[in-house]
Parts: sequence; structure tokens; C-alpha cells
Amino acid sequence: MSKDNPRIAVLGFAIECNRFAPVSTAHDFETDVDIRGNRIVAEGRAAASITLPDLPGFFTEMDATGPWTPVPIRVSQAQPGGPVEKGFFRGFLTEIASGLRAALPVDGVFVSCHGAALAEGSDDPDGDLFEIIRGIVGPDVPVVSTFDLHANVSRRMTDNLSVFVGYLENPHTDIRERGIESAKHLRECLAGARTAVTMVKLPLVPPQISLLTARGPYADLIKYGQTQVGGDIMNVSVMAGFAYADSPKNGLTAVVTARNGNRAAAAALSLDIAKRAWAMKERFKRGMMSLADSVQLAVSVGRDRRRKPIILADVADNPGGGGRGNTTYLLRALKAAGARGVVLGVFNDAALAAKAHKLGEGGALTASFNTEEHHEFSLPFDSEATVVKLSDGKYVGRRGLAKNMSCDMGPSALLDLGGIQVVVITHRCQCLDPMQLELFGVDIAQARVVVVKSRGHFRSGFDEFFKPDQIYEVDCPGLTSPVLANFNWTGLPRPVYPLDEDTTWTPPTTV
Repeated sequence: MSKDNPRIAVLGFAIECNRFAPVSTAHDFETDVDIRGNRIVAEGRAAASITLPDLPGFFTEMDATGPWTPVPIRVSQAQPGGPVEKGFFRGFLTEIASGLRAALPVDGVFVSCHGAALAEGSDDPDGDLFEIIRGIVGPDVPVVSTFDLHANVSRRMTDNLSVFVGYLENPHTDIRERGIESAKHLRECLAGARTAVTMVKLPLVPPQISLLTARGPYADLIKYGQTQVGGDIMNVSVMAGFAYADSPKNGLTAVVTARNGNRAAAAALSLDIAKRAWAMKERFKRGMMSLADSVQLAVSVGRDRRRKPIILADVADNPGGGGRGNTTYLLRALKAAGARGVVLGVFNDAALAAKAHKLGEGGALTASFNTEEHHEFSLPFDSEATVVKLSDGKYVGRRGLAKNMSCDMGPSALLDLGGIQVVVITHRCQCLDPMQLELFGVDIAQARVVVVKSRGHFRSGFDEFFKPDQIYEVDCPGLTSPVLANFNWTGLPRPVYPLDEDTTWTPPTTV
């Protein structure tokens, strides 16, 4: 072991997969992040990185705590979508394996992960990855990884890790901090710390809108877990999972990493947290506003400036959960009702964005939405419109999850449909940062109604304009509908609560 200058392999695989969405392809990764070698090091040390913030956080802490030699392999990240195509994923695993073998010996491994991936032919590609890594580096080399709160956890994941580090906040404003934490744990492991990782899974699959961490049941669970960190307890991660993966791995999971190989302490705490979660399961139920009521509210707010402005969250069409970002249910209804002062962001339609760029600013057109995508929920809609502003779609996030991230929506346009302005983009993504609207000169403070295609990350981006009592989640059809009964589940373990009200759980006698 190179104690004075440890060689640390750095790699990443991050995608949240929705079983019901179109297959995620190599193009999806290339459009987002798919980098190798020295580019990984450059992005890890960049002021505005294109990667998830855990990678720059990890580099910052490693650089600050002593000499080390990064051994970059490959980092692949994509916007949430369907299962990863088989050829791409197999090629990715092959490259990771060959890269790691060529880099040996290494003293440690850091993985920027998400944890809710699917691939064609595999319901546990994250487990596939960690099993390969462990098989190559051996049992004694520390492997540390970060995970999204929506990770679907398997024992193949935890059994092949030295430290499991889950995010603590939703919206995910602490990703950089979890990268920093991972580096600290890795340094401790390099100094000789022995660890044990345990997990307990529940038949509890909460709707995604009930998983915010400012307040509520999930917040209470995570806060309790953090009060237990210290002594032999190195990390506590409460992973709610991602329902739309429709996977045998679904289910809220308590994961605990302990020092001194104290598996008994880790097991007792993971079971304790699981029992607490089950006892509060009914608190995870949450309602939404109907489409008709939300449109009526929007019209009223648009007409009466004495009322507070509002956000309508189109949570069922969240690209951050695999939605296509192009359903027209809410847009069509707002237009038909004559709503005014509305800004909608962001609508994924490359063909319409290209048409606007061809016309130029000030050009008039019939805006035909969804002429090239014909998914079940991607219904067409036509409206007369004017091109207000054009952009290349590149921006650096200024708040919340995207803060200091270098982002690219592709060629984009602000269209005015008469009372409703719509930001149309080329590269599918959710609306989570004010810059996605401000890039087009939109004064968010003057908008009466902002419609976002996002489940929750917009909250930390737009909280300078909208308080929680000004936010309404709208019940529309879509690939990420929080109404779990809307889906034809095939892989989800049944029964699960709250989909199956009579679900029971008997705590295991051993963990």
C-alpha cells in the first residue's frame, strides 16, 4: 500500500431508471456526461464541473488532506430514463474492468453512483458494477461510494462496499458534502479502519412526493439516523428507493456502516431504523391538487395581483424521474382557460426548438408540440406563438442541486403563446434552477404562475421566490405519477405499502 501517496481509482455510474420509460442509450450518456482519463481529474477540480457535485467534493477533500494520486477510469452519467441498453452497459463494465486491472495496484476506489439503475437483462446493474470492482481489487482495498436517496439497494451492493454514503437531503443540496464525507471515510480506511455494512429493507415504497427532508416522516427518519452517528457508527443512510424502477430491489432500506468491524452495532441500528419507518408508514401518504382545480387557481392568481404568485409542479412528467418532459395536459388546459402571466419550464421538444431557431427572435409560428415523439403521454398540441428569445441553452446553476454545475439544455427558445410563455429545450432535463428561465430574460419575481416539470428539486432552486405554501403538486397523467396504482407493476415485490394497504412486515431475527 502506498500510504504516503495512495493511488485512488475514480469512476462513476449514475442514472435513475424508470421501467416504463424508453430505453436509455449511449447517446443519452454522451449528451450528459461520459468522460475518461484526465478529463475526470479536470472536472473533479473545476470550479463549475459538468459532473454531479460529489466528484468535485471528493477531489477537494482528498487534495486538502494529503498527497494522493487519482487514477481516473470512466464516469458515465445520464438524465433519468428507461433501462440502459444492454450493449452500452456491457461495454461500460468491460471498460471499467480492463481499466481497473491495468491500474493495479490501487489503494482505494471511489465511485460516484446513483443506485437506482436498471439495464436490459439486469435488475441490479449497480450490484454488477460493485461485484466486478471488488473482484478485481480484492477484499482488503477500501471501496467507497455515494448514493442518491432514491437508490434501490441490494446486498450485492452493500456486501462489496467498505462504506456506503447516501445523500441526506431532498432536494439534493448536499451532494458535494457527501463527496467530501466519502473522502474522509476513505482516508480513515487507508489508515487501517475496518468496516462492516448492513442493511434492512422494508415492503414500503412511498410516493416520491412524500420524500422531502425539510419536514415530514422521511425527514424524521434521516434526522434520527444522524443522531446515531459517532463512535463505531460511521454512516447512516436511509434510502427511500425509486418506485418506478419496478424492481425486486424496491423498498425503503436502512443502511449502516460501522467502524472496527462492528457488524452487530450496524445490524442493530439498521433494524431499529427500519422498525421506526414501519411504525410511521401511514405518514407517507400524500395528496395532490386536481388538474381542474389547479387551472382554476392559476387563472384566479393571474387576474388578481393581490394574491401570492404560485408554482404548479407537473410532478407526473418529471424528467428527473424518467418523464419525457413533454406532456401537454396542463399546458393545454391553461391555454383553454385563458390563463395569463404563466411561465412554463422546461418543455422538451428538439424539433420545436430547432424551428424557433430557424425563424429567429420575433418570428411568428404555429407551435406544434410533440411532432416527433409519440409516447403514450406525449400528446400533440398546437398554438399560435412568437419567438421571444433564443439561447444555446448553456448555463451555470446558481441554486440548489445545480449550484455551480455546468449545464446544457441544448438549443432552446422562449415562446409566447399569448399569456403563457414556454421555454422549449433540446436536451431533456427537469426544471430545477432559476437560470433555466432567467437565461431568456424571464423575471421570475414578476411571474404570476410558474409551471415546472419537476418532482421536487425545483424547491431548493426557486425558494427565493416561492415558499412552500405557494407550491401545488398537480395530479396529471405521466411516467412519474405519484399515484402508484396507475402503473402495471411486474417487478415490484408485492405486497408493498401503500400500494397494498394490508401489507404486513415481520422484523427479521438476524440482519
